[in-house]
Amino acid sequence: MLNHWIRSLSARLWATTVVALAISLTAIAGLVIYVFDRYPEQTLGYHELTENVDRVINGLRFNDVDRPYSVDLPDRDEGGGFDLVPAELKYRVLDGQGRVLLASIGAKTAGQWPVDDPAAAVGKIAYLNIDGKLFFVATRRVLRGRSVFYVQTATSERFLNALVGSKVKSIPATVKVIFFVIFIISGLVLPLTIYRVLKPLRDASGAAARITPHRLKTRLSASGVPSEIKPLINAFNDALERLENGFRVQQEFLAAAAHELRTPLTLIRGQIELQPEITGKDLLFREIDLMSRQVRQLLHLAEVSEAQNFAFGEVRTIDVMQDVVEYLARQADGKQVTLRIEERRASPPIWADKGALFILLKNIVENAIHASPANSIVSLTIDDASIEVRDEGRGIPKDHLPFLFKRFWRAPDTRHDGAGLGLAICKEIASAHNWRLTVSSLAAGTRFTVWL
Repeated sequence: MLNHWIRSLSARLWATTVVALAISLTAIAGLVIYVFDRYPEQTLGYHELTENVDRVINGLRFNDVDRPYSVDLPDRDEGGGFDLVPAELKYRVLDGQGRVLLASIGAKTAGQWPVDDPAAAVGKIAYLNIDGKLFFVATRRVLRGRSVFYVQTATSERFLNALVGSKVKSIPATVKVIFFVIFIISGLVLPLTIYRVLKPLRDASGAAARITPHRLKTRLSASGVPSEIKPLINAFNDALERLENGFRVQQEFLAAAAHELRTPLTLIRGQIELQPEITGKDLLFREIDLMSRQVRQLLHLAEVSEAQNFAFGEVRTIDVMQDVVEYLARQADGKQVTLRIEERRASPPIWADKGALFILLKNIVENAIHASPANSIVSLTIDDASIEVRDEGRGIPKDHLPFLFKRFWRAPDTRHDGAGLGLAICKEIASAHNWRLTVSSLAAGTRFTVWL
């Protein structure tokens, strides 16, 4: 489980993103703390100066002729400071000619501010000496109708440093809290994001897993797939195209070869029958019949390997089972084996290809006849969920079970002739119908079950 998690693409993306986020946040936090710590006046100080000017502008009150007559500062008791520390924080309002119209208490008693042209100082921060103290002076233009006014605020260097220092102290703790919160939230949200991002890849994997030899025409959709994954999807579809073409050529060759062999074998058998001087005809007939059976199985294998060769419809399983018993009755009599049908419950019709179902049951029952001793029974049992064929032979060794449905595989101790294709054909038919075909070795005999 741990090894799977370590190799998981989702886990790697999560770990990589979290590490990258941690490094980025650490770098940003360090830079912010460094800037605020080394250059407080240029950062927080400038903000405080411009905020003071805005506070005065917002508090301006004008009369009917658009002339300022007062400054209303409702927050003076909450840190406005112009009345609380008049020696450190001042403001004044000038007209367009630079005459003082309004001023704070500290500005009224202060000496002249050495700012000759307020229009030239707009938007700038001046560093001036007022009454023997160093002040930062900020100037802003105010338009009211056709009149122009200027608002100036002066903040002492000592007061600004104290104010900025008190705020800088809280920055590292604030940054740490923000860093921790972002890190936790990102760590929790990232898995959902990665799950969403990788959904097209999971969908493509699921679609690829559903592709079988009977569904080689299926192609993976590239719709909604990220551009980085599209080349992989296209390459997989191209590989399917080549695989489908190779499979089709193989099946066509198999069918053509089997079809072309049927007529010559029939002619050879006829010629042997017409030649009385030929000796050992029984052995020749046996070999020819064996070859004919192999040709028929090759044809069946070619047919059942292609989905378009099936003609589906409603089929009564009991009828097909009875046809199989009638077809193999002579062969069973020759082996002194009794074929017995048992219908446990009335089974409804199933959706299947009748001919393919006949071949499937015929191959299984035929193998059961060959594997059964004389005077034994091969039972065919049917219910609404399965078809079961059971013989009373020696059973199948457990180490042979994994190979039963492989093409051309024959058990080393097989006593009857065959090409090793019968059960492979049964497996193909079952897969085409979405059935399961299982086999189990019993204490006495073997049981094949087709789960419908």
